[in-house]
Amino acid sequence: MKSKDLASLAAGALEDIKGEHIVVLDITQQTDIADVMIVVSGNSHRQVKALAQNVIDAAKGSGCQVLGVEGFEDGEWILVDLVDVIVQVMIPSVRDFYDLEKLWSLTPRQSGEENPK
Repeated sequence: MKSKDLASLAAGALEDIKGEHIVVLDITQQTDIADVMIVVSGNSHRQVKALAQNVIDAAKGSGCQVLGVEGFEDGEWILVDLVDVIVQVMIPSVRDFYDLEKLWSLTPRQSGEENPK
């Protein structure tokens, strides 16, 4: 499955469980680890876990590989690695603190980095 289709599948799974403020980022210019990052909020630890589980179930149901899942025990921030798509599910306070959308939207020029001399 192409990364665009997989991202659409994951975003749909998040919408099904009422994920809030779903942001899909193309990160192909920033890293080689994945093509797309999805960031979403859940209102409680229980909802964060349900959102992540729904993505996992949808991916497996479509025959896609789930490379790894981190943070499921705590339910504050769960990372679901679908190889070309990374899904970050967080409670709002964690999402606000780390502001991944801004971090992954920056290029070196935007972040104030200069070329080494």
